[in-house]
Amino acid sequence: MAKRITKIVLTGGPAAGKTTLVSRVLKEFKQEDGWRVITIPETATELISGFGIKPFDNCMSMLQFQDFVVGDQIHKEKLALDAAQLVPEDNILILYDRALMDDKAYVSDEEFAQVIARFDGRTEERVLANYDMVLHLITCAKGAEFAYDLGNNARTESIEFAREMDDRTLRAWRAHPNLRIIDNDANFNNKIERALREIYRAVGEVEPMAQKRKYLIAMPDMAAFSHKYRAAAIDMTQTYLALTNPNIERRVRMQKSGAETLYFYTEKHRMPNGEKWDTERPISQKQYEKYLLERDTALSPVRKTKYRFVFADRRCEIDVYPFSAEKAVLFQYGEGSAALPEEITALREVTGDADYKNRKLAALQKL
Repeated sequence: MAKRITKIVLTGGPAAGKTTLVSRVLKEFKQEDGWRVITIPETATELISGFGIKPFDNCMSMLQFQDFVVGDQIHKEKLALDAAQLVPEDNILILYDRALMDDKAYVSDEEFAQVIARFDGRTEERVLANYDMVLHLITCAKGAEFAYDLGNNARTESIEFAREMDDRTLRAWRAHPNLRIIDNDANFNNKIERALREIYRAVGEVEPMAQKRKYLIAMPDMAAFSHKYRAAAIDMTQTYLALTNPNIERRVRMQKSGAETLYFYTEKHRMPNGEKWDTERPISQKQYEKYLLERDTALSPVRKTKYRFVFADRRCEIDVYPFSAEKAVLFQYGEGSAALPEEITALREVTGDADYKNRKLAALQKL
């Protein structure tokens, strides 16, 4: 089977949600399902934070800095394609946290053309043709100012500058034939869901719907069920951290899929004006273990195995908990109710029921 490689650029102004989207993609496209996600981190941030190479502080001009950024970006993109041919999976998703055309937002059109031409005579047309889709996430500085922060230590942009750079970045990518713009939503999570659905469409997979229904079900024969519906199993452990801000719930998660183990840090923000949004980022095992020292000792870690499958063109999930041998929780994504597999006996719908949210399960350890 030939490799199927999809190359998607995540771009946009500062504080647009790219890091949270990368975390969601890593959760969705699993090794157990035959996927390999290769992420290319933001080059300019790496050069500034890791190497101290800066286009300011009398270090060098912005134009000189672009030579470093473009050269490093081209090198990493080649490594990603080489890695895609070496990994055992046939379905490869390469995510670029910004890519070559982003550099055009910082110099003139003529200067950018000169910079890329120094690398094998590249042209903008050749650069654009290298990516299958471009997702431009509008900065939170445009319409979701409450969510704007300066979480990236390598930048110090004001809200006004973030808006300007969002416009300049969009202009740089405007010629790409598969440019998708994800604007801000009253709910930040909905913004991430819309971006995620675009990625599912790009790879030709059944896309998850933002709306979901939750059911308490009798425990089916999961071995037989998994075999029949080819359900991929993901082991998860979610641990709540002690509050440092009454409006921010913090947690970390470890998830295992096959031989792959991933770690995430999540914050659920609740503003006094009622606004809500979640942010999430991948972390290292070392960072995960450090966060565990901040565990909320009043809550037990929530361990579960999530079985993901598709039925009647809908994405579904069954969460199985070690503290419940007779019951499980089923999620069904999409508008309205729909049929469930014949092996599923729904005891009752629990959509929106606080007793079946993870934080309550961490306290009760029962269904």
